[in-house]
Amino acid sequence: MDWLGEDFPFSSSALQGKHAIVCGASKGIGAATAKMLAKSGAKITAVSRNPQSLLDELEGDNHSAISLDLEDHESITKFISTIDECHILINNAAGPPGGPLLENEVEDFVNPFKRHLHASHILVKGLIPLMQNSDYGRIVNIISTSVREPIPNIGLSNTLRGAMASWAKSLSRELPECVTINNVLPGFTDTDRLDSLAKSIHDKTGKSVEEIHNGWMSQVPINRLIDPLETGAAIAYLCMPISGGIRGVSLAVDGGRMRSI
Repeated sequence: MDWLGEDFPFSSSALQGKHAIVCGASKGIGAATAKMLAKSGAKITAVSRNPQSLLDELEGDNHSAISLDLEDHESITKFISTIDECHILINNAAGPPGGPLLENEVEDFVNPFKRHLHASHILVKGLIPLMQNSDYGRIVNIISTSVREPIPNIGLSNTLRGAMASWAKSLSRELPECVTINNVLPGFTDTDRLDSLAKSIHDKTGKSVEEIHNGWMSQVPINRLIDPLETGAAIAYLCMPISGGIRGVSLAVDGGRMRSI
């Protein structure tokens, strides 16, 4: 389907006048989310290590990009100090390498937690006053279905995603009334991240990449990978005024793969 063309699911003015900060926006689900939000009328600040190339693909104007290492917390704080308006925050960052959890040392947890949980916490604390001032705030964390059903061979990622989900649920009870926080849990999505995981599993098990992909698809009732723009559409909905009653949920976009309720 042409998600950004004739099949675009939302009004192009649904987020008019809203400023969205999208982390990890250079590719994959982050880029797809930025495109959906821009198509819905939002002004985008794309945050990643290499975000500039995305700007030409965003509908509308007044968008901006900033190169930022989410493990550098001092730089995040400086970035926040330059922002005078924020209505939407998308927390998203590259996942850690795959592999069995018992192969990880304690030191392996440090940078992934800095990049995800710690960076998200700094951003939320710094941007909440701006959301309160505008009486509008939407925070969406892009994490993983592993918060409900841990995925084999990505033990460190499973641990990190679970921490993010609990953090967000706790915040949902503390945030101002005008600010919502929710999680989106991508399933098997057509991104570079999935390709890298397949290669990692191949290197460790000897299974072919095709066999790995077929194994994944055998678990998915729709029998295909998710288009990142489909995930971006779910995220965009959670950022709209009409979603104000949705708070503290973890929404799976996984084609029905998970068996849990």
